[in-house]
Amino acid sequence: MSADKRIPVTEQTRKELHDLKEPGQTYDELLQELAQQRRRQDLEQRFQELEDADREELTALSDV
Repeated sequence: MSADKRIPVTEQTRKELHDLKEPGQTYDELLQELAQQRRRQDLEQRFQELEDADREELTALSDV
């Protein structure tokens, strides 16, 4: 089920989205792509934070 919704944006934001959009790509496809990229960045950041936390908690073998 699809429903068209309006998302109010400034003219500057509309221009930036237009510049990012590939020929033939819909704004819906572009926004899906941007959302997916953001989710990936957030996930990468969480993994990096976990790796950093693990490093701080681990003891080097030379210290054992």
